[in-house]
Amino acid sequence: MENNRTEELLNLIGQLLAEDTEYPLDNTLLHAEVGRAFVGPSIFKDRGNHILYRDPDLDRLGDALLDLWEAQQDEKRWAELEYIVRNGRFEATFIYPEEIDLDEEPLDRRTRIVAQYFGDKPIVYPPFEEDDSFGL
Repeated sequence: MENNRTEELLNLIGQLLAEDTEYPLDNTLLHAEVGRAFVGPSIFKDRGNHILYRDPDLDRLGDALLDLWEAQQDEKRWAELEYIVRNGRFEATFIYPEEIDLDEEPLDRRTRIVAQYFGDKPIVYPPFEEDDSFGL
């Protein structure tokens, strides 16, 4: 039962990534850190001479990632997911807590993982937009 649910959720994640029609789905990497009531997805697209960061839909993608994490047995829960789409197919790699170097900064780790998939290219992030919704 668990494997069917895992497969279903991995397919859903692929469908959610495909909703970003501004760029092709091929050569898309989702790196996600997930824990109890916590999800931190990052989406990257290989654009040839650079890598483009895409803002994830935290509501829908976040829910799917949490559901995927919760579908695993407690003693076998992963901490990070690397989900790559190439040639119309996806490959998902689960990283378990004991496999993570706690001395490595999370952003450094994420940059290293992106480079493993796409090479050492510059990552282009969207411009920072100030949000005054907090009344600052």
